[in-house]
Amino acid sequence: MKKFLSIMLVLSMLVMCFALTACTEKDEIGGADDKTGIEVGTPNNAQDETPEEPTEKEVIKMATNAYFKPYEYYEGDKIVGIDAEIAAAIAEELGMELVIEDMEFDTIITAVKGGSVDFGMAGMTVTEDRLLEINFTNSYASGVQSIIVKEDSPITTVDDLYAEGAAYKVGVQQGTTGDIYSTDDFGADNVVPYNNGNNAVLALVGGSVDCVIIDNEPAKALVAANEGLKILDTSYADEDYAICVAKENTELLEKLNNAILTLTANGKIDEIVAKYIK
Repeated sequence: MKKFLSIMLVLSMLVMCFALTACTEKDEIGGADDKTGIEVGTPNNAQDETPEEPTEKEVIKMATNAYFKPYEYYEGDKIVGIDAEIAAAIAEELGMELVIEDMEFDTIITAVKGGSVDFGMAGMTVTEDRLLEINFTNSYASGVQSIIVKEDSPITTVDDLYAEGAAYKVGVQQGTTGDIYSTDDFGADNVVPYNNGNNAVLALVGGSVDCVIIDNEPAKALVAANEGLKILDTSYADEDYAICVAKENTELLEKLNNAILTLTANGKIDEIVAKYIK
């Protein structure tokens, strides 16, 4: 009997030792704490934290005609120029990402009205006819309509185009104010529209037209690229450039005007223009 009790006592002690050992091992590897219910050895805020993805900027789409140097033109496969840089600065001011879509000039207003783009910016002048279809922001730059002729041309001043009996053929970029004004002044029969200013100048070089009416800065670039041409000293018209927006998009119009005001006040627009026009 004593021998049996001794054996049972030994067995009981072994069971207790085993239990204590197991508890100690659990505590050491981070077992549950009875008072808090938090895993011991585990940080209280331990969670699978995934780094936040950067929020994508809202895209704002601009329509232009990228054959109007220095306002918009291609440098490789990228559209650059005064309008492109001012638009990028405006987008940055609005906290948005700018996307530029190149299209024929006379389709820009249609694209803006239809909503496929948010605004149009292409050395565009405010006119009464255009205001019937779209709204314009405040002006961000001014321009001059100039006349390009051959160096030996009988057209020496703008007045020669209005001379009695004159029937000169005038090349223009379709849909521009040069197109609109010259058609009013000289009649549709004497005005030949082209898809872009470069094609109009090529027509002048080839003798299909007698002069080209286009904005002064693009005129400078076109004359520099084609020998035997010059710009008349007298301008054809003076005008201001603005951004066009759909009539119903008054919220965007206000945002653009505020951005233009800011970029004018801090000198950014002047800085961009001075980069391209010395």
